[in-house]
Amino acid sequence: MLDESKAAYHVGTTRVTQEKDSSYESGSFAMGCALGRHELTVLLDGTGAYCSLNGLYLTDDTQHMDNLISIDHAHPNGTSRLYYKGILDGRSRAVFGGTVLVRQDAQKTDAQQTDKNLILSDRAEVDSKPSLLIYADDVKCGHGATAGHIDDDTLFYMRSRGIDPETASQILIHAFARDIIDTVAHEPVREYLDRLFLDTVSGKTISGLGDSNPGSRQRQGGA
Repeated sequence: MLDESKAAYHVGTTRVTQEKDSSYESGSFAMGCALGRHELTVLLDGTGAYCSLNGLYLTDDTQHMDNLISIDHAHPNGTSRLYYKGILDGRSRAVFGGTVLVRQDAQKTDAQQTDKNLILSDRAEVDSKPSLLIYADDVKCGHGATAGHIDDDTLFYMRSRGIDPETASQILIHAFARDIIDTVAHEPVREYLDRLFLDTVSGKTISGLGDSNPGSRQRQGGA
């Protein structure tokens, strides 16, 4: 978890090697700091290995956050799940790079990766590039990336039930992030993260809802 001063710079690297039938699960939660960068590399170096990588980050003002993740399937029957979400406000920027490599001998691989981003400001920017490098024939792999605002209809539905814009925005932002927070198995930690997140998004509102051509810059790519 990264929760530091907005004047801090934090660059970190995590490297994981998995053996046969092993399981690895990680949760990354980041907010604060002027510049944050995390490089996560996982090598599934045994048959039947499983990894699940989940992440949630929030950026504001002029903050910059990078998440660069690499999953290497080197043996058959491996499974990986990569699921990250970002919430961007102010003039902040984020970069997500997710690469899944399936080697020629890694048949029966099941790999899925998803990156979703919620833009709260028309000045925020996210660059998302999920990619798959597949050299095996018998695999089940997929990736996807989205970036945008919550649509007008969703907000109108909540406003029509007497919920003010600020409260509606907080409910929608919290709902967007909750499925990542809920991946934390340890209840006290999960409750702490939930409270911290609610305190952080307090007072934020969603702008540019329903704009078919939002001012925020959203770049996505895949291979």
